[in-house]
Amino acid sequence: MSTADGPHSDRYADMLAAVRAFHEKHGFRDKGGEDLPYRVALMAEELGEISACITKGKDREALAEECADLLILLIGTAIAADFKLDTAFWEKMDILSRRDSRMIEGRIRVSEFRE
Repeated sequence: MSTADGPHSDRYADMLAAVRAFHEKHGFRDKGGEDLPYRVALMAEELGEISACITKGKDREALAEECADLLILLIGTAIAADFKLDTAFWEKMDILSRRDSRMIEGRIRVSEFRE
C-alpha cells in the first residue's frame, strides 16, 4: 500500500532515495553498475522483457514488475549520469503538451512532425 510518507511512497524523491540506497548498498559506482553503456544494455533487456509480457499474453502483475524494473533502471541512470529525472520529465511534458497529434496507420501519435 502506498502512503505519502511511508516506505512504499509514490513520491519521486522517495523512489530516488530508495534507488540511491540500493546503489550504495551494492557499491554500483565502484563496481561498474553506473557505467552508462552497461545501463543502456540493461534497459534494452528490460524493454525486451516488457515486450515479451505483451506478446506472450502474460498477466498485468508480470507486466507491472517488468515496468518497475525499467523505472528503477531509469532512476538509477539519472543517478549515474547526475541529472534530475523529475525535472527532465516535467520539461519534456511541457514540450509534449504543446505538440499536435495525428492519426498514423490507425493510431494516435504526438510528435514534432516535420514535413
